[in-house]
Amino acid sequence: MQDQGVTTADQQGNVDIPQPQAPAHFRSGLEEYERSGEDKPPFVLTYTEVKLLGIAGVGFFLDAYDLFIINPVATMLQYRLYGGQSLPANLQGLLKAAANIGSVIGQFGFGYCADAFGRKAIYGKELMLIIIATILCITTPTGSISPNGSLIYLSIFRIILGIGVGGDYPMSASITSDRAVLRKRGTMLAYIFANQGWGSFVGSLVTVIVLACYKHVMNVEGETSKVDGVWRIVIGISLIPAFATLYQRLTLPESKRFLKSQKAAEEEEMVDSKNVAVKEKSLSSSTSNEGSDVPVIPEEKKAHFKEFFRYFSEWRHAKILIATCGCWFFLDIAFYGINLNQNVVLQEIGFDGSSGTPWEKLFKIATGNIIITALGFVPGYYATVLTIEKLGRKVIQFQGFLMAALFLGILAGKFYELSNAAFIVCFALLQFFFNFGANTTTYCYPAEVFPTRYRASAHGLSAACGKVGAIISALVFNTLTASIGTPNVLWIFVGCCFAGAALTLLLPEVAGRDPDVVLAEELKERP
Repeated sequence: MQDQGVTTADQQGNVDIPQPQAPAHFRSGLEEYERSGEDKPPFVLTYTEVKLLGIAGVGFFLDAYDLFIINPVATMLQYRLYGGQSLPANLQGLLKAAANIGSVIGQFGFGYCADAFGRKAIYGKELMLIIIATILCITTPTGSISPNGSLIYLSIFRIILGIGVGGDYPMSASITSDRAVLRKRGTMLAYIFANQGWGSFVGSLVTVIVLACYKHVMNVEGETSKVDGVWRIVIGISLIPAFATLYQRLTLPESKRFLKSQKAAEEEEMVDSKNVAVKEKSLSSSTSNEGSDVPVIPEEKKAHFKEFFRYFSEWRHAKILIATCGCWFFLDIAFYGINLNQNVVLQEIGFDGSSGTPWEKLFKIATGNIIITALGFVPGYYATVLTIEKLGRKVIQFQGFLMAALFLGILAGKFYELSNAAFIVCFALLQFFFNFGANTTTYCYPAEVFPTRYRASAHGLSAACGKVGAIISALVFNTLTASIGTPNVLWIFVGCCFAGAALTLLLPEVAGRDPDVVLAEELKERP
């Protein structure tokens, strides 16, 4: 690790960053801190770090819970609204894409605001939006309006839910990265993102438990319409961890790293203002016989958007942003194409609920979702947690894309020939390398590669591009599958993985790299 790539941390988990005027002071400060913790691996956390992960990680748990729970809920709504028949194709696509549509708005909107107004001013507001939207979702009047109207009602409030879910991406990433020491930064971010696996797993588990409670009334008494209570309870349970975390988020203090980045930005503005004044004075002196002094008039604080645009107008920065956006976009086309349409997978492994009573069908689907999540989701995330500081983000992301392409290719090429056991193994490995790969690192990269003052905005823009890919998959997967067949759709996903691997080559390795120090050095080079 180079000396200039290190920082210092206090007991509250805040991290000091080097200022352009005195980088040596911060280098020497962190060397002592780093030596004090070298005897422990990065994945061994302090109490302060565990507390931070609890605050930020619960948000990601809820994100995954809310995003992936729509699969079993959509199946339940078939029995409540359409007598067991499939949902209308267009409304089904809207329902599944709704949260991702909202996420696009929330990711960039909250990300920009976090940089412009500060993390403390914004953090917690996205969770409040999630809570309000969740309550509104479970009030869907399925017995008072038409079936199509019910789906539209639910979709509208899931869009609002998605705005809050999307806002959590840049907020939690920036909050964590601002407070993490360099040698643990990637591990901390991977820990937070791993909660997505637990959110999906717990969502499936809760569905099984609630369905089991309704077995008698639905399966014995034959009151299938009672499934209306099941999906409302399943969605409503997510309010428990949301309320438990809200106070901590709203009262979290601003990090020292962000405060110092703002101070550095203000100092740069003062220097720029003085330079402009000197030039104006020189120009005035050369054109005026009086030669009077030109007063230095302080400029108003620059709009964050202008600063953001100026920074990324340089190709060396723009290409990194293009890569983080592009990698996330291509990943989510494939990742959400598979995970928002798991009925195809469940059918292949015999858990599609094609036979039995309505309750038995729903219970079998919920069980299949647990199997899928346990086999690939959770193990893949923690493989990244344990190795991200040793292997690096670039290696994990590149190999993850290639291995996902390999297993997608096997599924596409042998789709009608694989046995159930072979299909399960192949699909589990696919999920493993999604998560021990690009699904985790595309979240980590924008939080680590960009300077603090642009971090949340860049992360939000990158995540929003990913959600655009997810929306495309949600809206066109079923239609495209009907027209060209599932194997050909899987081949499209293979191409997306190769495109993501190619874009990964534009990214630098960020292990031990402090983007604020890099920015300070770049500012010194400016004329």
